[in-house]
Amino acid sequence: MNIDDVRKSFAMPASSPSFSRGPYRFRDREYLIIEYETDIDALQAVVPEPLEIERPTVKYEFIRMPDSDGFGSYAESGQVVPVRFNGVSGNYLHSMYLDDISPIVGGREVWGFPKKYAHPEMRVDRINKDCYIGVLKYGELEVARATMAYKWQQSATEPLRTAVDSTPNFLLKIIPDVDGSPKICQLVQYPLTDVTIKEAWTGPASLQLFAHCMAPVADLPVKRIVGALHFVGDMAIGPGKVVYDYLA
Repeated sequence: MNIDDVRKSFAMPASSPSFSRGPYRFRDREYLIIEYETDIDALQAVVPEPLEIERPTVKYEFIRMPDSDGFGSYAESGQVVPVRFNGVSGNYLHSMYLDDISPIVGGREVWGFPKKYAHPEMRVDRINKDCYIGVLKYGELEVARATMAYKWQQSATEPLRTAVDSTPNFLLKIIPDVDGSPKICQLVQYPLTDVTIKEAWTGPASLQLFAHCMAPVADLPVKRIVGALHFVGDMAIGPGKVVYDYLA
């Protein structure tokens, strides 16, 4: 490879990147979201300035992505915090756990998604068949368990589509230099675009989080369930932009 060839490389390894150049579109992406009230001091310890905490709640998510361009078919689970940036409401992605190397690598390298390898699962209860179940295992231990009544009350799709399409999402992208010192430390904003919501439901729900040293979802403890949402839709991840450089 000459120098010009190296400069044209997209991602590591140069000869065989772990993910494609995109665009990245998701079809039939299925969400189970449990919003819960948590401890404000715990939130302040993990949400980075200049983001501001909008309310002391967390959205715990299970997501099934059966058909995603460039990343394959996989599942994901994690925590999202409602925040404000420059007076605009948005979402801060605090933790993400998934079972596919390609989106872990691509998400971290391109946007800075806080992805770690784990074993999330979202399905309908196999015995009673009357509720959704979300389970996250990190290694051999369970760290999250959620339930929501199956298609309990239908929810309007258009307000949800507008919210998903227009709400900014924020990430903390951190990449060290070769000597271990910080090289990239940025607050990144990215959109979800071309959103179609096919169906949406609300209903009674539960959530349990369990302590783990390497998957500390329980550090944002559950005080009270605020609400739950299940929906299916198509969408794409748009290109990100740096909105704050911590090393500038």
